[in-house]
Amino acid sequence: MTDPALDAEALRERAVASLVTARERTTLLTDCVDEPDLTAQHSPLMSPLVWDLAHIGNQEEQWLLRAVAGQEAMRPEIDSLYDAFEHPRAERPKLPLLPPDEARRYAADVRGRALDVLEGAAFHGARLTEAGFAFGMVAQHEQQHDETMLITHQLRRGPRVLAAPDPDPAPLFTGPSEVLVPGGPFTMGTSTEPWALDNERPAHRREVPPFSIDTTPVTNAAYQAFIEDGGYDDARWWTAEGWAHVRRNSLTAPLFWRREGRQWLRRRFGVTEVVPPDEPVLHVCWYEADAYARWAGRRLPTEAEWEKAARYDPAGDRSTRYPWGDADPGPEHANLGQRHLRPAPAGSYPAGESPLGVRQLIGDVWEWTASDFLPYPGFRAFPYKEYSEVFFGSAYKVLRGGSFAVDPVACRGTFRNWDLPIRRQIFSGFRTARSEDV
Repeated sequence: MTDPALDAEALRERAVASLVTARERTTLLTDCVDEPDLTAQHSPLMSPLVWDLAHIGNQEEQWLLRAVAGQEAMRPEIDSLYDAFEHPRAERPKLPLLPPDEARRYAADVRGRALDVLEGAAFHGARLTEAGFAFGMVAQHEQQHDETMLITHQLRRGPRVLAAPDPDPAPLFTGPSEVLVPGGPFTMGTSTEPWALDNERPAHRREVPPFSIDTTPVTNAAYQAFIEDGGYDDARWWTAEGWAHVRRNSLTAPLFWRREGRQWLRRRFGVTEVVPPDEPVLHVCWYEADAYARWAGRRLPTEAEWEKAARYDPAGDRSTRYPWGDADPGPEHANLGQRHLRPAPAGSYPAGESPLGVRQLIGDVWEWTASDFLPYPGFRAFPYKEYSEVFFGSAYKVLRGGSFAVDPVACRGTFRNWDLPIRRQIFSGFRTARSEDV
């Protein structure tokens, strides 16, 4: 029998490591630019970086200092400034935000007090702190904003300020282009992952007919074939809403791409480069992914199909935590954590392959699915309905898998992301599927 004290200490160490890793990344993303870049709005789709910085501290204060520890508010007058629902992103530069140095001091002060709370926290007796959930939630929240800030860096104009080594080159993938996933039930979602968020819960059985799914995400080369075949000029491949979006916004290629002669170039974190043919395509919206799939004679996988391809192990008739099994992600499994600033070539990470033989289901690019963002049977909002519940419905499409910008703490085989079908600034790609005759 495991000693509860040892379990508590392991949870404490995991929570500390997750919080420290997140703050190191936040610091990297905000210290690499000067004050004008921190306070500027680089796109109306994004907040100023300094807003994200103080918002991270404010959320940590509200949940760890106030909700968990019962402490008095440090700066109650700023709560509304950093309420994401009260102020749309386009309006945030006009708010009386904390200047960069003050935002840094506030976030650091909150963090010091939060670590003190963590040192004496009990991980049982209250749902918010059970298994360290509140601390894991805050670490995930910060990492999600770190990904958002990395998107802002991609949208920012100017010289490169971030650098990271490229992924290791991979041999040209020569395996099968698709994998057959057998029909039948599997367990979707989780009721046991301690830091899983409310929309991932509860675990439930889902029946999925047989289907085939791409072994790897769709590559730039494959997507270029769609462009060259007139994909953006042919209404046959697009939904009515997608076609209207393409015409209205004059879309001709993924975001950040431009044609120069016979060559496609793209801008990536301040550097212009030739579009690498073997990388998964990036910065496409749902409408573009759906149109490509139709052009290819296929379709986007449903969310349930994606998760079955990622988690189902037919040998044990069970769902694993990750495609490679139950072990936490390592660098051999997936491209995560901003370790690189780009996707790895298609076919990389054979150690991260699912039992059915599907690759790169975790990391590299978020993958659009065909599904609307809806609650699972038995869903209960926790600890606040604004995390998931207010977004449920047909307006948002589900993305799965995580990108190179996602930290492992905020990425699981059950993790669900969602966004509007027009969004392209996110690190989004896709893979396709097709139904199999029974």
